Amino acid sequence: MKVRVLVSLKPGVLDPQGRAVHHALEGLGFSGVESARIGRTIDLDIADGTSDEALTEMCEKLLANTVIENYRIEKLD
Repeated sequence: MKVRVLVSLKPGVLDPQGRAVHHALEGLGFSGVESARIGRTIDLDIADGTSDEALTEMCEKLLANTVIENYRIEKLD
């Protein structure tokens, strides 16, 4: 089974990388971009019997820093 984990910073957490991208887009002449936030995507190929609880545990123990990040699990199959 294929699973995608989307990790993003929680609202209110500063995002210097997103700010740099926003600034660079403005410097390249792209107008209308009000802000940019950077996240990451993790694609996993897991065994069919893997439970939702195990996926949550993977995210909370390793894939996301739950102090400053949110995550969302999407099953692709």
